[in-house]
Amino acid sequence: MSTRIRTAALHSSTKRRMLGASKITQVDFLPREVVSYCKETQTPLAAHQSEEEEEEDEDNTEPKAGLESDQKEDEENKDSKEGHPRELTDEEKQQILHSEEFVIFFDRSIRVMERALAEDSNIFFDYSGRDLEDKEGDLQGGSSLSFSRLFYDERWSKHRVITCLDWSPQYPELLVASYNNNEDAPHEPDGVALVWNMKFKKTTPEYIYHCQSPVVSVGFARFHPNLLVGGTYSGQIVLWDNRSHRRTPVQRTPLSAAAHTHPVYCVNVVGTQNANNLITVSTDGRMCSWSLDMLSQPQESMELVYNKSKPVAVTGMAFPAGDVNNYVVGSEEGTVYTASRHGSKAGICEMFEGHQGPVTGISCHSAVGPVDFSHLFVTSSFDWTVKLWSTKHNKPLYSFEDNADYVYDVMWSPVHPALFAAVDGMGRLDLWNLNNDTEVPTASVTIEGAPALNRVRWASGGKEVAVGDSEGRVWIYDVGEVCWNCDSETAEINY
Repeated sequence: MSTRIRTAALHSSTKRRMLGASKITQVDFLPREVVSYCKETQTPLAAHQSEEEEEEDEDNTEPKAGLESDQKEDEENKDSKEGHPRELTDEEKQQILHSEEFVIFFDRSIRVMERALAEDSNIFFDYSGRDLEDKEGDLQGGSSLSFSRLFYDERWSKHRVITCLDWSPQYPELLVASYNNNEDAPHEPDGVALVWNMKFKKTTPEYIYHCQSPVVSVGFARFHPNLLVGGTYSGQIVLWDNRSHRRTPVQRTPLSAAAHTHPVYCVNVVGTQNANNLITVSTDGRMCSWSLDMLSQPQESMELVYNKSKPVAVTGMAFPAGDVNNYVVGSEEGTVYTASRHGSKAGICEMFEGHQGPVTGISCHSAVGPVDFSHLFVTSSFDWTVKLWSTKHNKPLYSFEDNADYVYDVMWSPVHPALFAAVDGMGRLDLWNLNNDTEVPTASVTIEGAPALNRVRWASGGKEVAVGDSEGRVWIYDVGEVCWNCDSETAEINY
């Protein structure tokens, strides 16, 4: 729409003025735009560009792409330079080594490193529990079991099988191991007991004892620091004294019907400082109580018979913590029994069935805490399992079935309420924490060469565990902090 505007000019005439066009200007007015809205997405549409404008845009983007490629090349060159730092010259290295700042740093750091290297414990252990989460997978590989010592004597250990282990209650660094006969040395004594010392780094035994029958069980006589008790395959009980210069027993029981005539796999000193007895049990089911001052005859003797007809061939015995009257025994047929020394129910009391093979090891819960778990005990067997029991139930509470060979021995930790150790015929040492996992061991390690492990014994402090193998070697392993006593775990056990 256009409008012409005329500007009038004034013309004069005779006595009359006239209007005329002087200038014409053309002005364009845009049409009225009607704006409407709808519920669809109100997105402005890009205006259509002409071909010339598109070509101009392409020309403008080409140099930008070139700039981006140049920037990428610069970044790559920068990264390559950062990945390969410049090698210092010998002169520059010497300058740094002799600088005052480096000498101060090195002097301070070396002291810290020397302290750390001298420590046996893990200085990086996190007590907040993060290590348990971070290393949960590593524990299966034995990260909490570290090798410490190996005890082996070329003459007395070679070609002999370790039959029993025991730590001294008076001197925690002393460990005794009993050995079977050496078939390749018929002129050597059949039975050997060696006392090893953990305190010093010497490789020879502290004491060497022997007798004429293979020693199948051994133990330090509690309350008698100088005495060592051994049970033999012939049925004799022998007593060694470290105050004597003799390697042979200072006392021994007679081979008579009044004492044992079958292998004695169980020797245990129970009682108090002023009233204690030596309790022994043989595979013919006879239990005897002795005074260590006189081994000529037992103070009392009892036949372990179930239902007054079935003799019990005992392979292991254990007393609950603080109890000198009641005890549990394992048998060759795989049955476990509870028994008493005195009272109206003296002898075998109850029968516990669950194992499908001979019981090889038995251990009662021994950790002292606010909750009484003395009714719990564990057993190992030729049926490849470890079973958890309670004297309140005649069936197993749980069966641990992670082994693929005979499980030869088992023992509760003396300080940790939920921890026990087990060894098998494939050279494997397992630590089971009931509060952690019951399907797989908390920590496990296989001994070098995978020999059969016959015995396992915890040190009294619960930080070392000793295992004996079929080749006469005693292995000492340090237990990581994750398996030390934790008061909070006592309340977590629900058995």
